[in-house]
Amino acid sequence: MKRELRVSLFDLVTSLSNAMDLVSQDIVNHHKRVAYIALKIAEEMNLRVKDINNIVLAGILHDVGALSFRERLFAREYEFSNGNLHAEVGYQLLKDFAPMQKMAQMVRFHHLPWKDGAGQSFEGEEVPIGGHILHLADRVEILINRREEILGQTENIVSIIQKGDSTLYCPSVVDAFCGLADKEYFWLDIVSPNIEQILSQSTEISSIELDLMDILDFTRMFSQIIDYRSSFTATHSSGVGATAEAIARLIGLSERECKKMRIAGNLHDLGKLAIPKEILEKPDKLQVNEFNVIRSHTYHTYRVLDAIPGFREITEWAAYHHEKLDGTGYPFHIKGEDISLGARIMAVADIFTAITEDRPYRTGLEKEKVLTILKKKVEENALDERVVTVLENHYDEVNDIRFCAQSEAYADYQEFGKESAATKLDECTKTNE
Repeated sequence: MKRELRVSLFDLVTSLSNAMDLVSQDIVNHHKRVAYIALKIAEEMNLRVKDINNIVLAGILHDVGALSFRERLFAREYEFSNGNLHAEVGYQLLKDFAPMQKMAQMVRFHHLPWKDGAGQSFEGEEVPIGGHILHLADRVEILINRREEILGQTENIVSIIQKGDSTLYCPSVVDAFCGLADKEYFWLDIVSPNIEQILSQSTEISSIELDLMDILDFTRMFSQIIDYRSSFTATHSSGVGATAEAIARLIGLSERECKKMRIAGNLHDLGKLAIPKEILEKPDKLQVNEFNVIRSHTYHTYRVLDAIPGFREITEWAAYHHEKLDGTGYPFHIKGEDISLGARIMAVADIFTAITEDRPYRTGLEKEKVLTILKKKVEENALDERVVTVLENHYDEVNDIRFCAQSEAYADYQEFGKESAATKLDECTKTNE
């Protein structure tokens, strides 16, 4: 009997952080460094272990709401306005996943200034101390020049932070930071290439495990982070996941395997976090170099997910969705029997969803045209004939499942857009006051 899938929450969260880091070499490990700084400050303040764990996890995901390359780089400026924009978006993305509700609140307020105590609450809501710790930790990390030796920078960093005391930062957080600042190990850990290992060994987070249904809920959140970067693909992963699960069930896979197929569908385009939005939404034909960037996304999906223990099947099913039976797919050029049934299902689900879903620039194709395209790919030895036949025989059922999943996802996307628009309007109003 196969062991029930259980995965460390820390492994899942760091994998998302690693995927976000693919945007640019300039931001690699920013999240983890902030999480480490926040960890040590929280320990210095003698906070409870449970609260420290939540602060660390929030630190690893604090910029999850910065959905574009420009936003991520803009947030790296020490002095910048409208920080609450991506903080609020991050909160909206995280808040509906129950194990992350407390972390979502910290993410929401990680750019809120202290303002001589006024920052203890926001619009009548108490601001968690973790939000103020993340605020200072984030700014400390921004001040570090990665091209220079770290110990020679510490005095200047401390001086800048102290100048913001009571106006920008909670005084007790500043005091805790200053208590750490004369310890060399603290700074050397921050810039260590082994920062993920240091984080894991310094907390009890690795012992927090998610079961199969928790993982499924978590990856639904993942898929929103992936898809919401572009209105072109705002519901794509939800459609692929639902379609792949439906086909898997019709083919006769176990309930456990069907749920894993849904998870893989939610994550199959994770590597697109490395693709600039300008390329994802380019209306004209892609240049060769741009298409090469697009083709890299499955490789990144594989490498990010492959680091998660227990995810082997899910990783292959998710990352091999552009492999072809004749070996001409990418990125590994796997062929024939070396491509698992799960990966074959995912390849069909991805193409089926892409050509049936409505996008801003065109409506989805009708049944006859869809089947013509899929059958042609079977003839070209790209797609599995058995999988396509099952889809054809149950076309209306599978398409209804796909449509319902994407309709639900679109409603969530619209609600997300309303929340984001309200935040932007609020920020613009404050900026103009």
